[in-house]
Amino acid sequence: MAIGTRIEELAARVGGKRELANLSGIHETQLYKYIKGANAPSISAAVALAGAAGASLDWLLLGRSSPDAASAAPLDDETYAFIPLYDARCSAGHGAWNERAKVLTNLAFTRYSLRKKGLKPDNLACLRNDGDSMVGLIEDDDTVMIDLSRDSLEGEGVYVILLDDHLYAKRLQRQFDGSVHIISENKAYNLMVVPKGLTDGLQIVGRVVWAGGWLI
Repeated sequence: MAIGTRIEELAARVGGKRELANLSGIHETQLYKYIKGANAPSISAAVALAGAAGASLDWLLLGRSSPDAASAAPLDDETYAFIPLYDARCSAGHGAWNERAKVLTNLAFTRYSLRKKGLKPDNLACLRNDGDSMVGLIEDDDTVMIDLSRDSLEGEGVYVILLDDHLYAKRLQRQFDGSVHIISENKAYNLMVVPKGLTDGLQIVGRVVWAGGWLI
């Protein structure tokens, strides 16, 4: 049985492909590619899929043992860090998301990969992106991981910012005159400028460090 077929079985367990995508934090389009065999899931994606459906990772990846998670050996905490995926969404109006949002699941990343990027697991959180303003870099419903400790502008990069009680993933760029440009990857969206005297009011939640691939 191919891994795509096993992923399809997981979808049936939780009520369909869309529900599996929602629970795992994996874009539905990507999920279909896994099922069709066009792409192979990474370890972190496989962990998210198995965890969302309560299935054994060993069974999902290799087809061995029982599909039930209870029969599988747990992942080694010394090898993997488990980063919470919250139900808050960028541009969904959640405001103080970390006070009200609930954890949907945990996504596994190797501790080695996090150390290599200078990241500490306790500072990390995952959210989903809403909308197409960052399309080309971050698609609608993609999962992004943010470093909450990097809550000030440290150089050009993609950050999650809080504007009018909404969370947005945007590229920030400091200008020579002291102003900050808020940039969307999708050129259909206008550039926003925060003047020099108002930059202290720019609320940065954290820097986006991963969105299906490393951004740092």
